[in-house]
Amino acid sequence: MKMTLRTLAALLGYPSEELKAHVGELRMAIENERLLSSAERDRLEPLLRALETDELLDLQAAYSELFDRSRSLSLHLFEHVHGDNRERGQAMIDLGQQYLASGFFLEANELPDFVPVFLEFASCLPPSEARETLGQPAHVFAALAERLDKRQSLYASIFHCLVALTGVRPDIEALAEIDQNTPAEDPKEIDEEWEEAPVSFNNSGAHEMGGPTGVVAKIRASNRSISREVGA
Repeated sequence: MKMTLRTLAALLGYPSEELKAHVGELRMAIENERLLSSAERDRLEPLLRALETDELLDLQAAYSELFDRSRSLSLHLFEHVHGDNRERGQAMIDLGQQYLASGFFLEANELPDFVPVFLEFASCLPPSEARETLGQPAHVFAALAERLDKRQSLYASIFHCLVALTGVRPDIEALAEIDQNTPAEDPKEIDEEWEEAPVSFNNSGAHEMGGPTGVVAKIRASNRSISREVGA
């Protein structure tokens, strides 16, 4: 479970030269753990190939167009669960405290409900607990998979894989609640947000949305650790 979740977290991060350079290792991590079915791994392959072969600036522009300019595709879980109401702030605090209680410390630019952060946290848990934790926002993952499918985005494959990993089938009422809570699109407001905090296209792997920038390195470190254990 650990390697698969960390790989999916890395794939959902802002595209970088590091990510492009290590797609092969990410592919191998998923293959070796065999947690996803062959059909699910095949579903991911077009995204992996695109990250390997497409121009970095094109990948970054496409990523920002999806996840920065569309609130319905926000990678922040509580935007879909609580929308703009005040419960969102308390939920963020509660989740952050849950991370701290488990010994999971966030960097200053990371928000606890950012999906890659959430996945990395789940990857640190025992498998049964990780699956239960993933199941809690399964309806959000399902909604994002459906919305990305409608846009014919390769990123939809990640959320289909997450739904499969939860083992949960979100019901119609839960999905309807997500649609109700997700803030309506307002291009004017989004443009104003961009003017206040413009997205920068660079090769550092950092992104103003917040999120782990070292997941690929952690996957490589884990692979080395496993190799040493096997050779011991």
